[in-house]
Amino acid sequence: MNMERGGCSLSGGGERQGGERRDTAAQSGMITLEELESFSEEQLSDSGNGSLEDGEMVGDGEQDRLLHYWQDIARGHRVEVPRDMAEPIQQLTTNNNGSQNRESVPFTLISRKEKCEDVLYEKRHYGKAHWACIAIKEETYEQSTCYGFMKIMRYICQQNSLGSYLGMTVPIVTVVRTDETTLSRAVTLAYYLPSQHQAQPPQPYDTEIVIEQWPATTVYTRAFAGAPNETTILNEISILAELLDSPELYVTDSFIVASYTNPAAANRENEIWFLERP
Repeated sequence: MNMERGGCSLSGGGERQGGERRDTAAQSGMITLEELESFSEEQLSDSGNGSLEDGEMVGDGEQDRLLHYWQDIARGHRVEVPRDMAEPIQQLTTNNNGSQNRESVPFTLISRKEKCEDVLYEKRHYGKAHWACIAIKEETYEQSTCYGFMKIMRYICQQNSLGSYLGMTVPIVTVVRTDETTLSRAVTLAYYLPSQHQAQPPQPYDTEIVIEQWPATTVYTRAFAGAPNETTILNEISILAELLDSPELYVTDSFIVASYTNPAAANRENEIWFLERP
């Protein structure tokens, strides 16, 4: 199955809904995908805000404190979080209480390769489904990822035709492209629509976000821990390619990074996915 360069879909057969993507100038005000993916109770405690009980609402004053906390984190990455991120941050804080509240993208396990009880890689089948995605290119890989997720985050939280919080799903996936030695700055960030929204996906207000129906596909996947960056991604691609030792099996210039956990976790969980050739 071929990946469409510069587009959101895994193949040229994806159906676009909600309009065409428009190009915009590079923007500042980005923080990393992992930092925006979830706001943990542990992080709240560390920031002096205290933990949130189930169902507890965040007031205007607390919303400002949460925003300022994220702005402090962002300064460490030499970026600025805009004021309009206050409400999305609040919504993720109050609704995203741990991984038990996140729906997983469904798949069927086809096979698993193990050695000494360690899983080397798995082969899985993912069914046809709707994803909200954005294809972008910024000055760096991290900026591209951050820019895309900030927009996806706003869509999840309220900037959609339902005007409501849609719910987090895992993994958040990033389609990356490589010439074997470097990653392209152009990436595609994608969010799986929760099952209750698959039949009628809420439309994004942001015209850069496109609802795609991705076709069913088979992937080879290997788990890895730590923060995904250009170095670790290229290393994981090399490891899985060596394990498979059959480049004719999979697409060799486009891959997927799947992220499952937030930076507060002791061991961050990610996967590298290779798409099986048709």
